[in-house]
Amino acid sequence: MALHDCCIWGCAKAPQLGLAITFYPASSRMGVNLKQGPQKCCKRECCCLRVSAPKALTPMEDEKAVVESSGNADMIRVQPSVLKGFHKDANLIPKQLGGNGVSSSDRSKVRVAYKGLPGAYTEDAALKAYPKCETVPCVDFETAFKSVESWLVDKAVLPIESSIVGSIHRNYDLLIRHKLHIVGEVHLLIKHCLLGQNGVTKQDLRCVMSHPQALIQCETMLTNLGVTNIGVDDTAAAARVVALEGRRDIGAIASSRAAKLYGLDILAEGIQDDDVNVTRFLILARDPIFPGTDRPYKTSIVFSLDEDPTVLFRALGAFALRNINLSKIESRPLKHCPLSALDDSKEGSTTSFKYLLYIDFEASLADPRARYALENLQECTRFFRILGCYPVDKTDTTASS
Repeated sequence: MALHDCCIWGCAKAPQLGLAITFYPASSRMGVNLKQGPQKCCKRECCCLRVSAPKALTPMEDEKAVVESSGNADMIRVQPSVLKGFHKDANLIPKQLGGNGVSSSDRSKVRVAYKGLPGAYTEDAALKAYPKCETVPCVDFETAFKSVESWLVDKAVLPIESSIVGSIHRNYDLLIRHKLHIVGEVHLLIKHCLLGQNGVTKQDLRCVMSHPQALIQCETMLTNLGVTNIGVDDTAAAARVVALEGRRDIGAIASSRAAKLYGLDILAEGIQDDDVNVTRFLILARDPIFPGTDRPYKTSIVFSLDEDPTVLFRALGAFALRNINLSKIESRPLKHCPLSALDDSKEGSTTSFKYLLYIDFEASLADPRARYALENLQECTRFFRILGCYPVDKTDTTASS
């Protein structure tokens, strides 16, 4: 497998926590730099170092490693490439899809791709949508899309918005980059658990690993514990590292299913700051479904508008005049041509941003009202695309486990 350099972040506190030995081989550049002392390689508290890692399909720009802070404790973001290794029972963990094939050839089941490792919340969403499916872990969202396009899997599931943190913007960008169709949605109640080695208590922990958003969502508990937060690529990756390391001073925030999968104890349940923490996931497929009117449907579209002071009013009015509810409006800058010139005679700025507008509306394409609304909308759009028409998820997430 080809190797390439990737950027990861080390922290001046890492040697104090034993992370140089824990996460990086002694012979690696990261291990050598940390042995020499953080002062020799860090101008500030944290610095960017380079190590060789297995090549994967190119991720989105905002998936690169970052260093953030949460509460009073520093959060160290660890690049997913350093989280390699095997579970104690490696046969139970399928290989991640990253361009070299998939882990199984059983075509009797629906195969659903997702980003992360087994035990991730996105896998929970896939199993909620297709309880008997074969889930296929992928190294990033881009790989999940491409695995559907290349017929390696049947569908992909990806998170699109959270009731706590809002929209997941890079996935909106991927929707427009690829030609897949939205064929369903899943609402999943997220219940974070604090995991550790068998017999460990919360007071034994010096640092806690998880996805950065999970760490933020559990900030109150983490602040009370006074631990150092370590950000990794997904919650299941955190659980796997804790299981692999076998250390009593490292915990993870992940799901209860991840605890069972990786043989960890649940030290505390429901540790998130907000009790109602719901993530909405989209189900993607190569072909659209044929919508009906037998149950509630939702339609997702994306478009750009002509430059006119009244154009947005007219665009939204196409739905209001037909009593169609808009459940979601998301704007994203048009990346290939973000700026447009204004009339030089006007005062102020000479350029303005151009935007793509993503809209979800509650109507089926089989409904004449929706068809007429879209016909009116296209009269004032420069670009228009239907992303999918699919049944609304009416699950009562307050009753989910």
